[in-house]
Amino acid sequence: MIWYAFASLTPASLLALAFVFGGAWPLLALVSITALVFVLDRFPRDLPDTDTTGRGLNLTLAAVHFGLLPLGIWALGASDNLTVAGKVLIFISLGLYFGQISNSNAHELIHTASRWPRRLGAAVYSSLLYGHHVSAHLRVHHIHAATDADPNSAHLGEGFYSYAARAWRGEFVAGLRADTQQRARRAERSSLPHPYIYYLTGSAVTVAAAGLIAGWKGILALVALAFYAQMQLLLSDYVQHYGLRREVLPDGRPEPVGARHSWNAPAWYSSAMMLNAPRHSDHHMRPTRAFPSLRIEPETMPILPRSLPVMAVLALAPPIWRRVMDRRVARWQP
Repeated sequence: MIWYAFASLTPASLLALAFVFGGAWPLLALVSITALVFVLDRFPRDLPDTDTTGRGLNLTLAAVHFGLLPLGIWALGASDNLTVAGKVLIFISLGLYFGQISNSNAHELIHTASRWPRRLGAAVYSSLLYGHHVSAHLRVHHIHAATDADPNSAHLGEGFYSYAARAWRGEFVAGLRADTQQRARRAERSSLPHPYIYYLTGSAVTVAAAGLIAGWKGILALVALAFYAQMQLLLSDYVQHYGLRREVLPDGRPEPVGARHSWNAPAWYSSAMMLNAPRHSDHHMRPTRAFPSLRIEPETMPILPRSLPVMAVLALAPPIWRRVMDRRVARWQP
């Protein structure tokens, strides 16, 4: 577990120092989550799968998230100790942290069997103004991934920007519909409010807290950071399912999700930083398997040519992305 902890907590530590002291710390925080990751990924190393749950690290990272968020809002919206350049570097670094590490950790938490870790994961997403992703991910994406019924599975030839506009709205609607239908199917109506009430309330509380911390500048910082993190979440879904589709069986249903329906990245350090999120096929086949136990099998799973962060950057240039990926998609289609 040492590499998972080091890779995910090092940027957080440097960000905390950047908030308080400024100086060179914002640049070091950015380097720790960009250039350092790129360089270490180039060294061959394996992350062996283990039988541990990693739950201690999950809870630690959730606590870190709820420490970094108000501190970051204060640093960006109210601190007088930081230069404009320092604030820009902090914004980029913190947005990357939320999009790549907090997102991966919240994703892990909402898949746990225990109620309180699931609620904690939902709280992380709600603090990034994206609470509905919990319902959309669990009740839509994991059921319909690699089919046209999933708004978060990109079509072959679809550029990221058109995908993001479609998926950003589509998963809100799809998750709302799925939650509402599930409540209607229950023998007795639940006395608990609709899950979307919790998501929206959590987001409203976060916005109010940002205003108390740093006024309108704090609210602006929160909204900008949340949007930045949301786009990275969508980039991750875009890259990991681009173009792959499940076959339709004679009865009209899609085949069961399998190894060839998600893109994977074997790069070790970025995988450790994102809690093995790039080992995506195994996660879809076994959603309750804890992140340290996820496996990657290059013989049966589609493999990205570079790490997930590098491919996410590449996806921002759709013509180049298609030139690299479309021929690879063809190898994995029946």
